[in-house]
Amino acid sequence: MSSRYVGAALSLAVFIIVSAVPATAQSFRVQCPTSTITHPDPGNTGVNNAEPAYTGPTTFTTNAQGYVTPATHVNGAIKCQQVSGGDGYSTMANGTQTFMFSFGPLSGLADIAKGLPGTESPAVFNTTYTGTVVGGKAAFPTLLPGDPATTDGIVANTWPGYPLNTSTFSYNGAVGLEPEIATLINIYDIAEGTAVPGTTVYVQTNTPTGLSNGQTVYICGTGTYTAAPAPPCGTGTATLNAYDGTWIVSSPTGGFTFPAAPIAGVTNYGFPPPYNFTFTASTTGLADISETVTGTVSTPPQIDGHVDPRQIMDVGVMNGNIPAPLVAFDEDDEMFLTLTNVGMIMRPDLFEQHTIHFHGYPNASSVYDGVPDASVAINIGGSFTYYYLAPDAGTYFWHCHITPPEHLQMGMVGQLYVRPRQNRVPAGTSLYTALQEQNSGVDLRTACNPAADILCSATTPTINTGATQGSDKLGNPQKYTYNDGDASTAYDVEYPLQIHGFDPNFHFVGMTFNPEAFADMKDKFFLLNGRSYPDTATPGPMATQSSDGRVHYSQPLPSIINIPAGGRALLRIADLSVSEYATLATMGIPMKEVGFNAKLLRDQAGNNMEFYTNSITLGGGESLDVILDASDAGCGSAGCAAALYPPGSTFFLFTPQLDHLSNDQENFGGLMTEVHICNSVTGSTPAVAATFGNACN
Repeated sequence: MSSRYVGAALSLAVFIIVSAVPATAQSFRVQCPTSTITHPDPGNTGVNNAEPAYTGPTTFTTNAQGYVTPATHVNGAIKCQQVSGGDGYSTMANGTQTFMFSFGPLSGLADIAKGLPGTESPAVFNTTYTGTVVGGKAAFPTLLPGDPATTDGIVANTWPGYPLNTSTFSYNGAVGLEPEIATLINIYDIAEGTAVPGTTVYVQTNTPTGLSNGQTVYICGTGTYTAAPAPPCGTGTATLNAYDGTWIVSSPTGGFTFPAAPIAGVTNYGFPPPYNFTFTASTTGLADISETVTGTVSTPPQIDGHVDPRQIMDVGVMNGNIPAPLVAFDEDDEMFLTLTNVGMIMRPDLFEQHTIHFHGYPNASSVYDGVPDASVAINIGGSFTYYYLAPDAGTYFWHCHITPPEHLQMGMVGQLYVRPRQNRVPAGTSLYTALQEQNSGVDLRTACNPAADILCSATTPTINTGATQGSDKLGNPQKYTYNDGDASTAYDVEYPLQIHGFDPNFHFVGMTFNPEAFADMKDKFFLLNGRSYPDTATPGPMATQSSDGRVHYSQPLPSIINIPAGGRALLRIADLSVSEYATLATMGIPMKEVGFNAKLLRDQAGNNMEFYTNSITLGGGESLDVILDASDAGCGSAGCAAALYPPGSTFFLFTPQLDHLSNDQENFGGLMTEVHICNSVTGSTPAVAATFGNACN
């Protein structure tokens, strides 16, 4: 949506909503503003489509309307994403198709198919689908059921062969997004004055127009044609006549006031100014058309959140993912996440509501928290946009909060992480100095003062190591897990890993009838990113043919860990299992735990509390940030990494819990994946070999 007043609306929402009720405006919509109070872009220059460098904390002022707005160092940008709530199928490593309640992607489809987050900038999100070109020819003019797999050529009732080629489909915008004519008004009278210069046209309408001086308008229906007229009044080629065409409003904003003296050639019907406007025509001698029944004035179609529900249903139905679409944004960002409830085809008897709850996330407003007791629940056929301001870096996760034990077990769980602003510090800048500025108190949203907030963890380190912003092993700006001030959480590549479990009996009952036996729930499939070994080590998305006869990318995120020689891999691990604790261990490559539950391991005095280990254990609802350290620092001496972790080596990340190393009846599977040491780790080339946006060379 292009409205620049969303910030005011969001502020008012907190005071207007006084009780938790289901959302009643049941229609599909999306929201992705290009400008807000927090991230203003009045000139629509596109500044919010990219992350600015972090050169200091944001300072604020109060604008004429009384709102606090940024004055200098406007940090962060705007990010948007759309997901569906419904059902789908996934394929377990023993070949079993498993029914799910699930979230699916309705934006960022191409990125998600490549194992990347589906979170996009407004410039990408607010684009409409124009079709796909195959072999130099236009093909698939509309989105198809099963997309992106359908457009990628994955055909039902055939074995596609892995890895799948995801290069054909490239659209990352919001599914269903279509331009809308925001203003369409009937014209009562339209006349061209006969006084010199004689080209001013006076328009009187049936309702207030809300038009501004200099605004573009379309006028149609005032002419007669023997063939289809040309745009904007039709799709034909017949020359427009009468007053029809595209014009620029010349009257003042707020409307045209007729003078007391009559205007030659114009009948004044006494309409107040908001009903009237003028424009300058290109010809003279146009007749007065009074009380027209076909004449209209409209504004040009624009992207404002209107969607085509057919496209939403075509793509969203039976398109559930496990894990749910990956969400990732940066500190200081504003995030607009739209949930659209498309219903469950396999359970039409259930009128299931859905919500989105960011687990453990410091959200200021309960209305966007997703807990139905204090928020809203989204009915079938409805959409709701959740709003978040990203205050703290870390690894989180999200899930549906309607009957959590059921919906989590059935698959409505996803990964979420927030990148630190330290990533955006300019090259050569002291990380210690940058963190001191962040904690200075100029911007209270970012400052960490343990004396006032014992929960903040980005305290300034006790020792200035002299670390400055540089480059990682890939030649990109160095990335960090947290705002550490000493580069202690630096890494070269990152991988989200979601631990989960499925009870096939519970899922079967969930597909056929209620009630489920919660007391008997027992996981039999133990999953990393929705897969068990050996599927965890299969690059690219995994596809499942669903009951709609289409193939869907049901499990898009592999768990392969590719590390450049001498490098470090950040594992963003979250456990969303309903019934089991999980342990992950490595043999050979040490783990350095740097964060727990989205908090940097650092005490209030600034001492690092990170530690090396070879295993970690999590319960449901916990997250860890672990760095697999294949550098000399990890093994403790100069040159040791080259000897211990040479390119071409394969290690394993696995659970020592033997009953979790199985795929139901099959042994030798379960909670395990592969770690590869590579000469280099490049982007998504080749596309079929990509894992979280990189490939091992």
